[in-house]
Amino acid sequence: MLEKIIKIWGIKDLRNKIFFVFGLLIIFRVAAHIPIPGVNLANLKEFFSRNEMLGMLNVLSGGAMANFSLVAMGVAPYITASIIVQLLTMIIPRLEELSKEGSAGYQKINQYSRLLTVPLAIIQGYTMIMLFRQSAQAVIGDLSVMEMINVLIVMTAGTVFLMWLGELITEKKIGNGISLIIFAGIVEKLPISLQQAIATFSSEQVVNLLILTILSLITIAGVIIVTEGQRNIPVTYARRIRGNRMYGGTDTYLPLKVNQAGMIPIIFAISIVLLPGLIGQLLTRADSGLMVKLGGFLTAIFQNQLIYGIIYFILVVVFTYFYTSIIFHPTQISEHLQKQGGFIPGLRPGQPTTDYLARTSNRIMLAGALSLGLVAVLPVIVQNVFSFSTFTIGGASVLIVVSVVLESVKQIQAQISMYEYERL
Repeated sequence: MLEKIIKIWGIKDLRNKIFFVFGLLIIFRVAAHIPIPGVNLANLKEFFSRNEMLGMLNVLSGGAMANFSLVAMGVAPYITASIIVQLLTMIIPRLEELSKEGSAGYQKINQYSRLLTVPLAIIQGYTMIMLFRQSAQAVIGDLSVMEMINVLIVMTAGTVFLMWLGELITEKKIGNGISLIIFAGIVEKLPISLQQAIATFSSEQVVNLLILTILSLITIAGVIIVTEGQRNIPVTYARRIRGNRMYGGTDTYLPLKVNQAGMIPIIFAISIVLLPGLIGQLLTRADSGLMVKLGGFLTAIFQNQLIYGIIYFILVVVFTYFYTSIIFHPTQISEHLQKQGGFIPGLRPGQPTTDYLARTSNRIMLAGALSLGLVAVLPVIVQNVFSFSTFTIGGASVLIVVSVVLESVKQIQAQISMYEYERL
């Protein structure tokens, strides 16, 4: 590790890129601590302390939602827009054609995601404002039409600003910019959590602390294993003669990741599992007695840890299968192998190869889906089984942090290898 750090420091271009990325992340954290005018920060803090469900949404905003800052929505609207565009790619033939045009098509689809981010940011910003206005803590007072428009413009501009920062970070090839922004918000809380744990530490908590440490290490190791795990399917390319040269005749493999969907299923599941509870909290302040009862019922159901954990787990597993089916296309892979003269030993090109890839992917996906579901509900299990009032390392947060670190390390390692090849 020390050798890698020395190599990174010795490569001026790579060192400058890392400093540039750190600088942009610092800018993001500064913006995340500048609250929008008119917000009662004391009541906002109390509101978040009483609503554990909002903690997950705060993770997706990079920690900016808890401060109701200029970038309160974080990159959540952009993530939502990207997911919607990916779904539309399966439905709209024009988008499907663009997805097959390489980098030019990808840039066009990415532009559609950026444009869709703006209306989604406005809608989500308005929803967030109404949620805070309906809270019992009076986080935001009554806003006039112009004040509401001004706040929505600021919040939307903050999301677009973060989207721009994320793309600048991605261009430096140190990691995915959007993921690094979420990563920065999670990591920033670690010193605060550690400080609180030390301040409230007592001798009676030694056993609990030991159990928590072991579970945290097991969780991190499990996430790394699942994230890095893959099934290598052997592929052989037939020999072909073009002119006086012979091509092919090589053996390679097609890697199938255990977790092909990444953290997207958890984001999907969080968005859906939190919605009924938030709606229930809003309905409890309605004027209609029927709406108040309905709101109380929804709130009671989704505050039940057992029901909440079961629904959350099922949603993560279902969305893992759903999203993997969107990004993994056995038919296209089979056609590509056939065009390149490649085949899987023991299988004929065409439909048999497609069926084999689909069957293998589904078997691998089961392990990945169950692992993601377990990671997602791990905090709920720990709180109920071991009676911990708090669980400092959430499953979704660990997944995001580990995935971002592994991706960044791989990209930095690739740049180091390129630099060494250039020197040779």
